[in-house]
Amino acid sequence: MRGPAWPIAALLVGYPLWWALGFGGLSVVVLAVPMAVLLWRRRPIRVPPGFGLWLLLIAGYLVSAIMLAETPPGTYGELGPGRIVGYAMRLALYAAVLIMVLYLGNLTERELPQLRLVRMLGVLFVTTVAGGLLGVFLPGFSYTSPVEWLLPRWLGDNPFVQNLIHPTAAQTQKVLGYAMPRPEAPFEWANAWGSNVSVLLIWAVVGWWVHGGPRHKLFVAAAIALAAIPIVYSLNRGLWIGLGLAVVYLIVRVGGRIRVALCGAVAAAALAFALSPLAALVAQRLDKPHSNDIRAFTVTATLAAAQHSPVIGYGNTRNATGNHRTITTGRTEWCTTCGHPPLGSDGQLWLLIITQGFTGAALYVAFFLGAIRRHWSDRSPIGLAGVLVMGLVLIYMFVYDGLVTPLGLYLISFALLWRNA
Repeated sequence: MRGPAWPIAALLVGYPLWWALGFGGLSVVVLAVPMAVLLWRRRPIRVPPGFGLWLLLIAGYLVSAIMLAETPPGTYGELGPGRIVGYAMRLALYAAVLIMVLYLGNLTERELPQLRLVRMLGVLFVTTVAGGLLGVFLPGFSYTSPVEWLLPRWLGDNPFVQNLIHPTAAQTQKVLGYAMPRPEAPFEWANAWGSNVSVLLIWAVVGWWVHGGPRHKLFVAAAIALAAIPIVYSLNRGLWIGLGLAVVYLIVRVGGRIRVALCGAVAAAALAFALSPLAALVAQRLDKPHSNDIRAFTVTATLAAAQHSPVIGYGNTRNATGNHRTITTGRTEWCTTCGHPPLGSDGQLWLLIITQGFTGAALYVAFFLGAIRRHWSDRSPIGLAGVLVMGLVLIYMFVYDGLVTPLGLYLISFALLWRNA
């Protein structure tokens, strides 16, 4: 916590405290303020390749505000405080993660060594595993945070805000046809936990296995073994696919004895998993693709609405009329299951399309594709891991929202690649 890198340490190592206080994913917005001040004092400021694409993304989001009051066909709802708050919070997050990238890129190797930053992400991986285990064994854990106490009722009860400020261990859903908790602590949603644990696992392996001694290797191996429990109980197919593709990527890109050792480790882990009780739960989840119909309806409705504002979108999400089973207009007191998740809630790509149009989605994809293209030849551990994360970003955007915490980890991984170059 000493020296210029203290805001990054406060964000990553101190994240459990932020979550306990009720800031959670909003911690990056809070810490972006001192980062911006310190960054301004270090002028001139270096910027990364692709910086202009992210600036255009933010500029496009500013323009999309003129559509906040519009109601596209097939949706319902009027302009109100909730819609404005959601827009403002997303705008703040887009700006905050950009400030964080600039701050990281302008710190010298002496002020913040690459390995130290990677190991900070490893510390957050341990925090994530602990939160996942909490969600498995104490799924009912939750409490009213200090931030929640202080916020006015009209703001704190907003569903988007509530997920950010109310610490809970798990999100209960009927994914298997019956109510079952899915770990989400210390993040805002179960899907955010899935996205984050996969990214953080990659950096934990780099920091403590590749660049670690025997004790580091033993520690990270134990942490990964424990992580398998909440990873399976998360019932998160996107996470499982992401981890599988990550293994394939590494086998293809590394060579020699490392490839042989990796294949052996994967085979041993697969055998141990197949013989464990966790395998039955995975099979049950694959047999019950409960969310497919919901996702299909949401994506179809999102694309249909976006066609009426394809360039700048609508600034925020909208609620679709009915759901995949009924034409009833939204959730009511007498029909609590009639509603449907907001448009754009099934993946960052769809969120960008409804909020910023196809233009915003194209800028987002171009930003991360550009990072892969520029750093593909970097075969150092950080280079291989960073490119892998950029690839996962482009896969996860079809099934996971990038906001709130996942986007911060994506951009920290981008900054690691930039610093490595």
